Amino acid sequence: MNGILISSENVSKRYGAFTAVDAVTMDVRPGEIVGLLGANGAGKTTLIRLLLGLAVPTEGTVATFGRTPDRTTRGRLGYVPQGLGLWQTLTVDENIAFATAAFQAKPPALDAALAAVRNRLVGEIGLGLQRQLAFTIALAHHPELLVLDEPTSGVDPLSRARLWDAVHDQADHGTGVLVTTHYMQEAQQCDRLILMSHGVAVATGTETDIIGDTTAGEVDTPHWARAFAALDNAHLPVTLNGTRVRLADTHPDTIREALTAAGITADVHQVPATLEEKMTVIDRQTTT
Repeated sequence: MNGILISSENVSKRYGAFTAVDAVTMDVRPGEIVGLLGANGAGKTTLIRLLLGLAVPTEGTVATFGRTPDRTTRGRLGYVPQGLGLWQTLTVDENIAFATAAFQAKPPALDAALAAVRNRLVGEIGLGLQRQLAFTIALAHHPELLVLDEPTSGVDPLSRARLWDAVHDQADHGTGVLVTTHYMQEAQQCDRLILMSHGVAVATGTETDIIGDTTAGEVDTPHWARAFAALDNAHLPVTLNGTRVRLADTHPDTIREALTAAGITADVHQVPATLEEKMTVIDRQTTT
Protein backbone atom coordinates (compact mmCIF):
# COMPACT_ATOMS: atom_id res chain seq x y z
CA MET A 1 0.00 0.00 0.00
CA ASN A 2 1.22 3.47 -0.87
CA GLY A 3 -0.01 6.95 -0.09
CA ILE A 4 -1.79 8.53 2.83
CA LEU A 5 -4.44 6.53 4.67
CA ILE A 6 -6.03 9.32 6.68
CA SER A 7 -5.35 13.05 6.88
CA SER A 8 -6.58 16.47 7.86
CA GLU A 9 -5.78 19.86 6.35
CA ASN A 10 -6.19 22.88 8.65
CA VAL A 11 -9.22 21.22 10.22
CA SER A 12 -11.04 23.01 13.03
CA LYS A 13 -14.09 22.25 15.13
CA ARG A 14 -15.90 24.87 17.17
CA TYR A 15 -18.83 24.48 19.54
CA GLY A 16 -20.13 28.00 19.95
CA ALA A 17 -17.29 30.10 21.35
CA PHE A 18 -15.25 27.02 22.29
CA THR A 19 -12.65 25.73 19.82
CA ALA A 20 -12.04 22.01 20.40
CA VAL A 21 -9.68 21.55 17.42
CA ASP A 22 -7.83 24.46 15.86
CA ALA A 23 -6.34 24.23 12.34
CA VAL A 24 -4.73 20.80 12.68
CA THR A 25 -2.89 19.27 9.73
CA MET A 26 -1.73 15.64 10.04
CA ASP A 27 -1.61 12.29 8.25
CA VAL A 28 -1.02 8.59 8.77
CA ARG A 29 0.73 6.35 6.23
CA PRO A 30 0.81 2.56 5.84
CA GLY A 31 2.91 0.68 8.37
CA GLU A 32 3.48 3.54 10.78
CA ILE A 33 2.19 4.14 14.29
CA VAL A 34 1.24 7.76 14.85
CA GLY A 35 0.49 8.86 18.39
CA LEU A 36 -1.86 11.71 19.28
CA LEU A 37 -0.49 12.88 22.59
CA GLY A 38 -1.92 15.36 25.04
CA ALA A 39 -3.70 15.87 28.34
CA ASN A 40 -7.39 15.18 28.79
CA GLY A 41 -9.29 17.90 26.93
CA ALA A 42 -6.45 18.57 24.48
CA GLY A 43 -8.70 17.79 21.49
CA LYS A 44 -7.50 14.28 20.64
CA THR A 45 -10.89 12.55 20.61
CA THR A 46 -12.55 15.40 18.72
CA LEU A 47 -9.88 15.20 16.03
CA ILE A 48 -10.44 11.42 15.78
CA ARG A 49 -14.17 11.97 15.34
CA LEU A 50 -13.53 14.52 12.59
CA LEU A 51 -11.15 12.18 10.77
CA LEU A 52 -13.68 9.33 10.87
CA GLY A 53 -16.60 11.46 9.70
CA LEU A 54 -18.37 11.18 13.05
CA ALA A 55 -18.30 14.98 13.40
CA VAL A 56 -18.40 17.69 10.72
CA PRO A 57 -15.49 20.16 10.56
CA THR A 58 -16.22 23.83 11.09
CA GLU A 59 -13.31 24.60 8.79
CA GLY A 60 -10.73 22.63 6.83
CA THR A 61 -10.92 19.19 5.26
CA VAL A 62 -10.40 15.56 6.23
CA ALA A 63 -9.83 12.55 3.99
CA THR A 64 -9.83 8.80 4.59
CA PHE A 65 -8.22 6.72 1.85
CA GLY A 66 -8.19 9.84 -0.33
CA ARG A 67 -11.88 10.71 -0.05
CA THR A 68 -14.42 12.20 2.30
CA PRO A 69 -15.19 9.66 5.06
CA ASP A 70 -18.22 7.54 4.19
CA ARG A 71 -19.60 4.02 4.55
CA THR A 72 -17.09 2.62 2.07
CA THR A 73 -14.04 4.04 3.83
CA ARG A 74 -15.45 2.90 7.18
CA GLY A 75 -15.27 -0.67 5.95
CA ARG A 76 -11.52 -0.35 5.42
CA LEU A 77 -10.63 0.69 8.96
CA GLY A 78 -10.89 -0.68 12.46
CA TYR A 79 -11.91 1.66 15.27
CA VAL A 80 -11.83 1.25 19.04
CA PRO A 81 -13.42 4.30 20.71
CA GLN A 82 -12.87 5.30 24.31
CA GLY A 83 -16.20 3.75 25.23
CA LEU A 84 -15.19 0.57 23.33
CA GLY A 85 -18.40 0.42 21.26
CA LEU A 86 -19.56 -2.88 22.78
CA TRP A 87 -23.11 -3.90 23.65
CA GLN A 88 -23.03 -4.50 27.40
CA THR A 89 -26.27 -6.52 27.40
CA LEU A 90 -25.12 -8.92 24.66
CA THR A 91 -22.71 -11.80 25.14
CA VAL A 92 -19.16 -11.82 23.82
CA ASP A 93 -20.21 -14.09 20.94
CA GLU A 94 -23.26 -11.93 20.17
CA ASN A 95 -21.10 -8.80 20.01
CA ILE A 96 -18.75 -10.58 17.61
CA ALA A 97 -21.62 -11.84 15.46
CA PHE A 98 -23.14 -8.35 15.21
CA ALA A 99 -19.86 -6.66 14.26
CA THR A 100 -18.69 -9.26 11.78
CA ALA A 101 -22.09 -9.28 10.07
CA ALA A 102 -21.87 -5.50 9.65
CA PHE A 103 -18.45 -5.82 8.01
CA GLN A 104 -19.27 -9.07 6.16
CA ALA A 105 -16.30 -10.71 7.88
CA LYS A 106 -15.71 -14.14 9.34
CA PRO A 107 -15.82 -14.44 13.15
CA PRO A 108 -12.24 -14.20 14.46
CA ALA A 109 -10.51 -16.91 16.44
CA LEU A 110 -10.53 -16.14 20.15
CA ASP A 111 -7.66 -16.67 22.55
CA ALA A 112 -8.23 -18.77 25.65
CA ALA A 113 -9.20 -15.82 27.89
CA LEU A 114 -12.00 -14.58 25.61
CA ALA A 115 -13.10 -18.07 24.63
CA ALA A 116 -13.66 -18.84 28.31
CA VAL A 117 -16.22 -16.02 28.61
CA ARG A 118 -17.74 -16.16 25.13
CA ASN A 119 -21.24 -16.89 26.50
CA ARG A 120 -21.16 -14.24 29.22
CA LEU A 121 -22.66 -10.76 28.93
CA VAL A 122 -20.00 -8.18 28.11
CA GLY A 123 -21.15 -6.09 31.06
CA GLU A 124 -20.18 -8.96 33.37
CA ILE A 125 -16.56 -9.39 32.22
CA GLY A 126 -13.63 -7.25 33.33
CA LEU A 127 -12.46 -4.08 31.59
CA GLY A 128 -9.28 -5.76 30.40
CA LEU A 129 -11.26 -8.47 28.61
CA GLN A 130 -13.66 -5.89 27.23
CA ARG A 131 -10.77 -3.96 25.69
CA GLN A 132 -9.32 -7.17 24.32
CA LEU A 133 -12.70 -7.99 22.77
CA ALA A 134 -13.04 -4.53 21.21
CA PHE A 135 -9.56 -4.85 19.71
CA THR A 136 -10.31 -8.34 18.38
CA ILE A 137 -13.53 -7.08 16.75
CA ALA A 138 -11.71 -4.09 15.22
CA LEU A 139 -9.25 -6.45 13.52
CA ALA A 140 -11.78 -9.05 12.36
CA HIS A 141 -12.19 -7.58 8.86
CA HIS A 142 -8.43 -7.05 8.36
CA PRO A 143 -8.46 -3.23 8.20
CA GLU A 144 -5.86 -1.16 6.39
CA LEU A 145 -6.04 1.48 9.12
CA LEU A 146 -6.48 1.01 12.86
CA VAL A 147 -7.74 3.92 14.97
CA LEU A 148 -7.45 3.49 18.75
CA ASP A 149 -8.71 6.12 21.19
CA GLU A 150 -6.85 5.56 24.51
CA PRO A 151 -7.05 1.78 24.06
CA THR A 152 -5.27 0.83 27.30
CA SER A 153 -6.92 3.23 29.73
CA GLY A 154 -7.71 1.47 32.99
CA VAL A 155 -6.07 -1.88 32.20
CA ASP A 156 -3.18 -3.59 33.95
CA PRO A 157 0.43 -3.28 32.70
CA LEU A 158 0.55 -6.84 31.33
CA SER A 159 -2.61 -6.37 29.25
CA ARG A 160 -1.25 -3.04 28.07
CA ALA A 161 1.99 -4.65 26.92
CA ARG A 162 0.13 -7.42 25.09
CA LEU A 163 -2.06 -4.93 23.26
CA TRP A 164 0.99 -2.96 22.14
CA ASP A 165 2.58 -6.17 20.88
CA ALA A 166 -0.53 -6.65 18.73
CA VAL A 167 -0.38 -3.03 17.52
CA HIS A 168 3.23 -3.45 16.41
CA ASP A 169 2.34 -6.71 14.68
CA GLN A 170 -0.35 -4.92 12.67
CA ALA A 171 2.04 -2.12 11.70
CA ASP A 172 4.70 -4.66 10.70
CA HIS A 173 2.17 -6.09 8.23
CA GLY A 174 1.48 -2.68 6.66
CA THR A 175 -1.50 -1.45 8.67
CA GLY A 176 -1.40 2.23 9.57
CA VAL A 177 -2.18 2.96 13.22
CA LEU A 178 -3.46 6.18 14.79
CA VAL A 179 -3.57 5.99 18.58
CA THR A 180 -4.36 8.53 21.28
CA THR A 181 -2.75 8.28 24.68
CA HIS A 182 -1.61 10.28 27.67
CA TYR A 183 0.84 7.59 28.83
CA MET A 184 4.42 8.65 28.16
CA GLN A 185 5.57 5.02 27.93
CA GLU A 186 3.06 4.43 25.14
CA ALA A 187 4.19 7.54 23.29
CA GLN A 188 7.62 5.94 23.07
CA GLN A 189 6.05 3.03 21.17
CA CYS A 190 5.05 5.32 18.30
CA ASP A 191 7.02 6.07 15.15
CA ARG A 192 5.80 9.65 15.09
CA LEU A 193 3.98 11.90 17.56
CA ILE A 194 1.53 14.76 17.25
CA LEU A 195 1.42 16.70 20.49
CA MET A 196 -1.85 18.54 21.10
CA SER A 197 -2.58 21.26 23.63
CA HIS A 198 -5.86 23.19 23.87
CA GLY A 199 -6.93 21.96 20.43
CA VAL A 200 -3.72 22.92 18.66
CA ALA A 201 -1.05 20.60 17.24
CA VAL A 202 1.88 22.28 18.98
CA ALA A 203 4.63 19.82 18.01
CA THR A 204 5.14 16.90 15.62
CA GLY A 205 7.89 14.39 14.96
CA THR A 206 9.73 11.71 16.88
CA GLU A 207 10.24 11.92 20.63
CA THR A 208 13.76 13.25 20.00
CA ASP A 209 12.44 15.83 17.53
CA ILE A 210 9.87 17.13 20.00
CA ILE A 211 12.19 17.31 22.99
CA GLY A 212 14.86 19.03 20.91
CA ASP A 213 17.40 20.88 23.03
CA THR A 214 15.04 21.41 25.98
CA THR A 215 16.72 20.66 29.28
CA ALA A 216 15.73 20.25 32.91
CA GLY A 217 17.45 21.15 36.13
CA GLU A 218 17.97 18.14 38.39
CA VAL A 219 18.52 18.47 42.14
CA ASP A 220 20.58 15.85 43.97
CA THR A 221 20.10 16.08 47.72
CA PRO A 222 19.18 13.75 50.60
CA HIS A 223 16.71 16.45 51.64
CA TRP A 224 14.64 16.04 48.49
CA ALA A 225 11.28 16.54 50.23
CA ARG A 226 12.39 19.90 51.66
CA ALA A 227 13.88 20.86 48.31
CA PHE A 228 10.66 20.00 46.50
CA ALA A 229 8.59 22.07 48.94
CA ALA A 230 10.94 25.05 48.70
CA LEU A 231 10.94 25.07 44.90
CA ASP A 232 7.18 24.61 44.79
CA ASN A 233 6.75 27.54 47.18
CA ALA A 234 8.95 29.57 44.82
CA HIS A 235 6.38 28.84 42.08
CA LEU A 236 8.86 26.93 39.93
CA PRO A 237 7.74 23.98 37.70
CA VAL A 238 9.00 21.24 40.02
CA THR A 239 8.37 17.49 39.59
CA LEU A 240 9.71 14.29 41.14
CA ASN A 241 11.47 11.42 39.39
CA GLY A 242 11.92 8.93 42.22
CA THR A 243 13.71 11.08 44.80
CA ARG A 244 15.29 13.31 42.17
CA VAL A 245 13.74 16.75 42.07
CA ARG A 246 13.50 18.05 38.49
CA LEU A 247 12.46 21.37 36.95
CA ALA A 248 11.77 21.56 33.24
CA ASP A 249 13.27 24.42 31.24
CA THR A 250 14.68 26.05 34.39
CA HIS A 251 18.27 27.28 34.63
CA PRO A 252 20.34 25.71 37.44
CA ASP A 253 21.19 29.18 38.81
CA THR A 254 17.50 29.92 39.32
CA ILE A 255 17.10 26.63 41.18
CA ARG A 256 20.18 27.24 43.35
CA GLU A 257 18.93 30.70 44.33
CA ALA A 258 15.57 29.31 45.49
CA LEU A 259 17.25 26.50 47.44
CA THR A 260 19.78 28.84 49.05
CA ALA A 261 16.98 31.15 50.13
CA ALA A 262 15.38 28.15 51.87
CA GLY A 263 18.66 27.17 53.53
CA ILE A 264 19.09 23.97 51.49
CA THR A 265 22.41 22.81 50.07
CA ALA A 266 22.17 20.65 46.96
CA ASP A 267 23.97 19.67 43.79
CA VAL A 268 22.11 21.08 40.78
CA HIS A 269 22.96 20.10 37.23
CA GLN A 270 21.42 20.36 33.78
CA VAL A 271 20.09 17.22 32.06
CA PRO A 272 18.04 16.47 28.91
CA ALA A 273 14.31 16.94 29.44
CA THR A 274 11.89 14.04 29.21
CA LEU A 275 8.94 14.04 26.83
CA GLU A 276 6.57 14.68 29.74
CA GLU A 277 8.65 17.68 30.80
CA LYS A 278 8.65 19.00 27.25
CA MET A 279 4.87 18.70 27.23
CA THR A 280 4.74 20.70 30.44
CA VAL A 281 6.89 23.42 28.90
CA ILE A 282 4.74 23.61 25.78
CA ASP A 283 1.54 23.64 27.82
CA ARG A 284 2.85 26.56 29.88
CA GLN A 285 3.77 28.44 26.73
CA THR A 286 0.35 27.96 25.15
CA THR A 287 -1.51 29.16 28.24
CA THR A 288 0.53 32.31 28.87
